Amino acid sequence: MSKLDDDAPSLAGEVPHGSRLAGGLAFAVVSATTFGLSGPLARPLLDAGWTPGAIVLVRIAIAAIVVVPFGVVALRGRWDVLRRNAGLVGLYGVLAVAGAQFCYFSAVQHMQVGPALLIEYTAPAAVVCWQWLRHGQRPGPLTLLGAGVAALGLVLVLDLVSGADLSPVGVAWALGAMVGVSAYFVISADEDNGMPPMVLAAGGLVVGSLVLGLAGAVGVLPMEAATSAVAYAGVDVDWWVPLVVLGIVTAAVPYTTGIAASRRLGSRLASFVALLEVVVAVVFAWLLLDELPRAIQLFGGVLILAGVVAVKLGERTTAVNHSVELP
Repeated sequence: MSKLDDDAPSLAGEVPHGSRLAGGLAFAVVSATTFGLSGPLARPLLDAGWTPGAIVLVRIAIAAIVVVPFGVVALRGRWDVLRRNAGLVGLYGVLAVAGAQFCYFSAVQHMQVGPALLIEYTAPAAVVCWQWLRHGQRPGPLTLLGAGVAALGLVLVLDLVSGADLSPVGVAWALGAMVGVSAYFVISADEDNGMPPMVLAAGGLVVGSLVLGLAGAVGVLPMEAATSAVAYAGVDVDWWVPLVVLGIVTAAVPYTTGIAASRRLGSRLASFVALLEVVVAVVFAWLLLDELPRAIQLFGGVLILAGVVAVKLGERTTAVNHSVELP
C-alpha cells in the first residue's frame, strides 16, 4: 500500500548523506532552475496575445510527448505497477500538474504576480505542517528558523515591501496553487509505490494535459494563440521556439528531476530547495527581459539560501536526536 505522505529520510529517522544527498541537491537545483525559466519565457508570448491557458496546455503536452517514451522504457513491461498506482498518477496529474498550473494562472488574473508567487510558495511551510500533523514530525528550532528566514527572503525577492493590492478571489486561487505544489513534493517523495520517477512524471504529465485540454474545450480555461515573433534580450525569434523550450526545458526536465530530488531529499527539504526557483526567475527576467533586480531582491536571494541551509541542518539535528532516542 503506497503512502502519499511518506517523507523517506525523515520517517526512517535518517537524513540523506553522501552521494544520495549530493545527487538530490543537484536534481533539486536543476529542477528549480528550469522551472524558474518558465515565467520569463512566457512573458513575451503573453504580450503577443497568447492566453496563459494556451501556453500551459502546449507546455505540458510537449513535456508529456517527450517524457512518455522514457517512462515506458523505465517501466520495463511492468504495467501492473502502473495499474496499481493509477489513482496516485491521476492525483499527481490533477493536483501537481494541472491544478497547480491552472490555479496559479487564475490567481494572476486577479492579483499581481508577486503576491501570487509568495502565497504559492508557502508550500514548504505546508509540507512541514503536513508532516507534523500526519506523522508527528515536529519541526525543530532550526527548521522553523530556516522557514522564517526563507519566507523573509521571498518577500524581498518578490519586492513586496513596496505594497500590493490583494484580491480575495486571487488569494483563493493562489492558495489552490499552493496545495498543488505541496502535493507535488509529497507525492514525488513517495518511494513505496514502486514507480520509477520517469513513470510518475510521464503519467502525471499525460493526465495534466488531458485535464487542461478538457478545461479549454469546455471554456473554463481560455485558449488563444498568436503567430507573431517574440523578442528576448532584443533578439526576435519565431513564436514556436519559446514554446518548445517551455515544454522541454521548463516542464519535461524539472518535473522528472524534481521527483528524483524529492525521493533523495524527502519532501520537506526538497520543497525548501525549490525556493531557489524564485531567485532564478528574477535572474532570468534580468537576462531575457532586461528587468534588472534591485539590491534588496538580491539580498532576499541570499536569505532564501540561508533558510535552505538552516532547514537542512534542522533536519539533520532532528534525525540524530530521533536515532538517539530509539531503543
